[in-house]
Amino acid sequence: MPETWREIRLKQEETLSPLATRARDSKGRLSDEPECHVRSIFERDANRILYSEDFRRLRHKTQVFFNAKNDHVCTRMEHVLYVNSISTTIGRTLGLNQDLISAIALGHDIGHAPFGHSGERKLDQCLNKVNPALRFRHEYHSLRVVDRLSTRISQEKILSKCGLNLTYEVRDGIVSHCGENVDEYILRPNRKKDPSKIYTCEHRVEMPATMEGCVVRLVDKIAYVGRDIEDAIRAKMMDYSGIPEDIRSTLGATNGQMINTLVEDLLENSYQRDEIRLSDECGQALREMIELNYKKIYKSDMIKRYEANTNNIVEGLFEAVYNRVCALLGKAEDKVDSYGALDMSSIDGPDRLDTRLIKYIQEKAYEPGTLPEQITVDYIAGMTDAYAMSIFEELYWL
Repeated sequence: MPETWREIRLKQEETLSPLATRARDSKGRLSDEPECHVRSIFERDANRILYSEDFRRLRHKTQVFFNAKNDHVCTRMEHVLYVNSISTTIGRTLGLNQDLISAIALGHDIGHAPFGHSGERKLDQCLNKVNPALRFRHEYHSLRVVDRLSTRISQEKILSKCGLNLTYEVRDGIVSHCGENVDEYILRPNRKKDPSKIYTCEHRVEMPATMEGCVVRLVDKIAYVGRDIEDAIRAKMMDYSGIPEDIRSTLGATNGQMINTLVEDLLENSYQRDEIRLSDECGQALREMIELNYKKIYKSDMIKRYEANTNNIVEGLFEAVYNRVCALLGKAEDKVDSYGALDMSSIDGPDRLDTRLIKYIQEKAYEPGTLPEQITVDYIAGMTDAYAMSIFEELYWL
């Protein structure tokens, strides 16, 4: 008797490597829910991220260079798709769970602020100035987006719900994806991580809980290092001849050659081993490439001038939004039991920003007592570059 499609789907994970993460072994979701008859839990998570509004906005968020009129400059969404493509290729070859890899890769930058890492640093400074106990780091905010801020339509009721209710393995991979550790090229999964400590663990130091998370964490660097050089060449900041000969002889002379070299080296050194790693030679070359990017691109005069402009925008937005949120919540404090019940009548002559903020607070159903600086950061971090600039102009241009 021929197998049914459901039986075939259930057997697909049987062919994975013993080191892979299987859906049946997942530590579960924040809230239990019926399983899908067609998709695995990790595939379902990837779909929830892909179809979210937060993911859509990545196409209008900066990777490194801001140039809204140049269609060939890499955006945050393109970077995410590159990480997904490279990571799933590696996962397929190593026999890892491609559904889990895809979900982590698609969600890893979903909490990025506008204007790339420049916007992230300035938003962190603004937040820390108001509340020294709080910091803004995009990987932790990505976790907050999928756990708390992103909205979806429930299958049970046609109601908007906050949070995507993803599995622990995807959430851990997202918050543990840090690609800024330049010396790191050997990653061993920490399968003993405590799911209850996901918000307090120092994930920039701790490794992901799965091999799949380790793949995405290392590929994050592989995906951006050569691609950023392509944009720098387009901006006439450098060319491939500016890459030292020893690096070119090891990794290659173009982005495509670099990716191919690093992927093959990773596969050669990771196959049937409980770690994701590069050889010492390629790991050192990758570190030198990232350091070169910092020198030639990220800390260049051109980027510094761009940062001066975007820092002013983020700082101006934070000041204005924070003051408005404080005023809104202060006026509503004695009148409502929930921030979600804010009413326009409680505000004297609301302007367009007040209207937007009230709608935002209602949609996110913030609990009473939520700090105004947290709401401010949530609101600004969700903006695209263009939207942030338009609100800034609305607030400050005469």
